Amino acid sequence: MFVISVILSIIVLHHDECNSHSMAAPVVPLPPPKALIEKGRNAKFTNSKHRMAVLVPYRDRFEELMEFVPYMHSFLSNQYVNHNIFILNQVDQYRFNRASLINAGFQLTKNNHDYIAMHDVDLLPMNTNLSYAYPENPVHLAAPTLHPRYHYEKFIGGILLINKEHFELVNGLSNKYWGWGLEDDEFYVRLKDAHLNITRPQNITTGTSDTFRHIHGTQRKRDTVKCYNQREVTRRRDRNTGLHDVKFEVASYKNMEIEGAPFTVINIHLYCNLTTTPWCDCKQQKSASNKQLQPHGKLPKAK
Repeated sequence: MFVISVILSIIVLHHDECNSHSMAAPVVPLPPPKALIEKGRNAKFTNSKHRMAVLVPYRDRFEELMEFVPYMHSFLSNQYVNHNIFILNQVDQYRFNRASLINAGFQLTKNNHDYIAMHDVDLLPMNTNLSYAYPENPVHLAAPTLHPRYHYEKFIGGILLINKEHFELVNGLSNKYWGWGLEDDEFYVRLKDAHLNITRPQNITTGTSDTFRHIHGTQRKRDTVKCYNQREVTRRRDRNTGLHDVKFEVASYKNMEIEGAPFTVINIHLYCNLTTTPWCDCKQQKSASNKQLQPHGKLPKAK
């Protein structure tokens, strides 16, 4: 565990050094090395017609990661699902963007996989009847009737399976969602606009307390801040951004193992257009507001 912790720290520190250089234009990412595809293959998958990329948006969730990787590798192997786990580690200084990380992860893995699982790192399936098999239509495994926390009808977050063709059809997810929440609600509208039927697990005898285990650390607060005109813009359907225009740079690929379970860390630097989504960095607005105040919070005198 200590060795992996040190390695992940080195990965992030290494990219922080790269951040000091000019970022005027994104670097075209290289395809994942063939080695990582071979790493996840074993004899029980030789007859699999499809391969799944488990795309896990990630930042500073080490405890959850240590539990997630070996658990999910075992769970999927027991279902004979040919899979590779990709930890999409956001290493820039902007607010977390789950949707853009998934868009980037899809671009990087689509040539070697037939479908993806958009998977939170803090949600573990407990019911073995939850199938991760190839989805003809989008499959929302973490259904509102099963998820331990979110129970509204249009919820499709947590764990969603979607094949490559359908993800491209809806242009992936919106890139406008910096900070926590709402990106999956917007994705729901995209799927409905494309007339895709979202299915959910049937004949599951467990419920909200025993279908999934939520392992989110209670000491970590979610980034729910809203700044600039973020609240207004992100309440509407985004018809401009998505899979086709996600801007990112890959710092490195790292093939790793936890308790013998293979996975790949992809260190990703996202780019933000401050003109269209200034809320990728709410600190700038706060800084600008502070400059307008005199010491002790007094307003400047009128001239």
